[in-house]
Amino acid sequence: MDRLICGDNGFGKTEVAVRAAFKAVVNGKQVAILVPTTILALQHQKTFSERLSDFGCRVDCINRFRSSADKKRILGELGEGRSM
Repeated sequence: MDRLICGDNGFGKTEVAVRAAFKAVVNGKQVAILVPTTILALQHQKTFSERLSDFGCRVDCINRFRSSADKKRILGELGEGRSM
């Protein structure tokens, strides 16, 4: 299922995304969050990691600062279905 969340600052888009991602992961699915900037990707990685770490959810991030080896490893693990 694909969804696009848009809205102004401070209207809870991240909260909606965290809750939807949690629900999907608990039901055995994988989740990918696409964001337009590297800064937002890093902010979301921090937020998602803090919120979901107590539940054993694995959160990772691919951005321009990651090495090619890291990107390859992350995508390989994603392909194998290792979300937790």
